[in-house]
Amino acid sequence: MTDLDWVPDGIDVNVPSVARTYDYLLGGAHNLAVDRRMGDQMLCVLPGARDLVRLNRAFLRRAVTHLVDSGINQFLDIGSGIPTVGNVHEIAPQANVVYVDKDPVAVAHSRMILAGVERATAVQADLREPEDLLSRPEITALLDFDRPIAVLMLLVVHFSPDSEDPVGYIGRYRDRLAPGSRLVVSHATADRRVDTMREAANTVRRSNSQDNLVYRTHAEVSALFTGFELEEPGVTGCALWRPDGVGGISDDPDDNTQVYVGVGRKPATGSR
Repeated sequence: MTDLDWVPDGIDVNVPSVARTYDYLLGGAHNLAVDRRMGDQMLCVLPGARDLVRLNRAFLRRAVTHLVDSGINQFLDIGSGIPTVGNVHEIAPQANVVYVDKDPVAVAHSRMILAGVERATAVQADLREPEDLLSRPEITALLDFDRPIAVLMLLVVHFSPDSEDPVGYIGRYRDRLAPGSRLVVSHATADRRVDTMREAANTVRRSNSQDNLVYRTHAEVSALFTGFELEEPGVTGCALWRPDGVGGISDDPDDNTQVYVGVGRKPATGSR
């Protein structure tokens, strides 16, 4: 298989994808030359970028493990990118998992990876359109919305500007979920390394990618959990959320808090 055999027809292979660049930074092989160039440019500006995506993946493992232990066995991973090694369906093999991404190349390759995995599928849809996304038959066939579901939005909402009202559309997901469902978010911030993070956002913008980074403060990330009850320790640095010491901490304190994370629970008395 060549570098392009798995790319769907009509895709511009000269335009980088955030999903595939993330895969490259994780050390994966599911990316194109244009994605690797954007990743290398990002590393020039933010040398710790590989550590940041590693810490985010470690948080994913801890959060999913915690939710499985709490009785959750359904996961809707929105903005999932490419589900390479160590993703939700491997952390929770007995759970039903739907991966969602707007990037058709990421979804096409996800379906190849998931071939033969009965409990998981990949769907192309847009985070910002919850009514369309939640009505997809591939999703409703695998997830039971009368029971708790964990909705994961990891490193994706920071590509959505305030003009798209992320608090509002996340609220529409919340309203569809059963009580006891969870929202899991990770979101980059410029509360520290302000100049460096600004240049990192400019690197994405100059790359011709269709995505632009929008950093938010601790208060703004906390607002994304409106209507949910935050689980301990609340919204905190990625590496500081229930650390277990297994590759989840960086030697650089800024790396540990450059991404805010949190897990919220829909209250039993909440509206459906």
